[in-house]
Parts: sequence; C-alpha cells; structure tokens
Amino acid sequence: MKKFLHSFRGTCVFALLSIFFSSTATAQSVIEAGITLAPSNFLGDLGGNFGKGTGFVKDNNFSMTKVFFGAHVTVSPKEWYGVRFAANIGKLEGDDAIIKAKGGLEEGRKMRNQNFKSALLEAFVAAEVFPTVFFEEDPSDVYHKLRPYGLIGVGVFHFNPKGLDPATGQWVNLKELHTEGQGFKEYPDRPEYKLIQMNIPMGIGVKYWLSDNTSLGFELVHRKTFTDYIDDVSTQYIDPQLFYDNLPLTQAVLAERMADKTATGLSRTAPGSKRGTPQNNDSYYSFGFKLGIRLGTGSDRSFRNSTRCPVMRF
Repeated sequence: MKKFLHSFRGTCVFALLSIFFSSTATAQSVIEAGITLAPSNFLGDLGGNFGKGTGFVKDNNFSMTKVFFGAHVTVSPKEWYGVRFAANIGKLEGDDAIIKAKGGLEEGRKMRNQNFKSALLEAFVAAEVFPTVFFEEDPSDVYHKLRPYGLIGVGVFHFNPKGLDPATGQWVNLKELHTEGQGFKEYPDRPEYKLIQMNIPMGIGVKYWLSDNTSLGFELVHRKTFTDYIDDVSTQYIDPQLFYDNLPLTQAVLAERMADKTATGLSRTAPGSKRGTPQNNDSYYSFGFKLGIRLGTGSDRSFRNSTRCPVMRF
C-alpha cells in the first residue's frame, strides 16, 4: 500500500504539472531553449568535515566537485514566471578518506573508509518566478535587464553507486551486493533501494539579458531526495555470514569486503554498529551558468530588433 500511495502521489504531481503547462502555453507564451554548465556536489553519509556529520553545506567537500551538463526549454506565459523543462547528466562522488580528522566525531567516518561514485541522469519540471518584473516600467522590454529569480519543481533521477574494491582497485556496482542487508529476509524493514528516484529541485538565480533574445544566468539549485542510498550507505553493519546465506559465494565474498572497509583492516566491525545515518536522506546541488536563447512566441512572432543603445536597468 505504501508503494502504491507513493507512485500515485508522484503520478498526480506530474499530471497536475502537465495540466498547468497545457493551460499556460498560449499563443503569447515566449519559448526559450538553452544549455547549462554547472559544477555539482554530493551531500550524504560519505565524506564531510569535522564534528558530527550533517546533510547540509557544512559537510560540503569541494575536492569532490563534478560537473553537470544539461539542456532546457522554458515556456513563459508572462514575463514574471515560466515553466522550465530540464535534463542534466553528470556525476556524484564521496569519499571518507578526504576527511581531515581532528579527534572529534569525524574520526568514526574516516575510519569507516567508504567511498562511492555514480553517474547521474535527471529530468525535472520547475516553475521560475521573477519578482522584480512587477517593478519594471515595461516588462516586455528585456534588453540589458538583470532579473533575480527563484525556482521549485519536481523531477526524477537515475543513479548507480559504485565502490572501490580495496583488493583489486576496481570499481564495482554496490546495489547488487546488498551491503546493509537490503532485501534479505533477516531485514524485512530494509527493502532493496530503487535506482530511479524522485527529487525536488529548488533554488535561486539571476538572469542578465545580453540582448532581446539571449540571456546568461547564474543559479544555485539544491535537490532534496527521498533516498539515503545514493552512496549505498545508510544504516548499520550486518553479520557477514548473512552474505553467504543469501548470495552466491563469489558475490558474498565481494559483499563482505565492500561492506566493511575499516581503515585498520585487522578486525570486522561488530554487527549492529553504526554505518550511516538513516535520519538524513542524501541530497546534491549544482551551481553554474545557464545560457538561454528566445525562439519567439507560440504565435511565431519574429525576434525584436536590438539596435538601441545599451542601458543597465533593474
């Protein structure tokens, strides 16, 4: 029933957004297409800084920065708001080894010695709101205007965490190893996680119009997710024997090795010991540049002439 309600809720959200888009994409709507280049960072169980681990910017590791590449189409029925359809591809990464231990709670995470990397593909639809438009004398005249904005939406993303095998130096898929007993009969409260999940993108940005048809934006977009397994770490260590009880021998040997990579390597971590923090779901964010080109309107209005003298306006 919970899975059904979750799927039903997601379906309803997308249906409502589709209805909203259909009702706003009128003949007067301005259509913009563009590309995005945005450095990105992971916020989850792995990595972090001194003290207690958190799911926010305090545990951001710039050394783990990757890059998102994306494309978008935005339909703007009015100058003060638009509906963006976006798709991005990139990577996320986290590593306990980069933690600078200072004798605090971060020591346990560094000793855990886990790492991951994952390719990520996402698509979302979001509403953009430009509040300063209401203070402009002529909102339709965008030439050399600077407009701050906020955005919020709903999306889906695909990930597939891989971990570095300390014995072979190879990156291996982690989901199929059930490192915390996900899907094992001994842990009915730990179902296998899905590699396709929903997220909620939310952010702020600023957009500057280079001409009547071309804009350059800078934005920060945070993604709230509903999974704690982007990095394959969430709850507790399990008894290694359970890998052999539930998996083929070769897979069980690898699972035991990948589930517990404590820095000492001299003894196994006791079953039930903390491996992650399930109270905080994983998240990720990107900050970067967005280039947009207006293609005209739904009525195929031609581009405006941009031969006027440049004036900076807000």
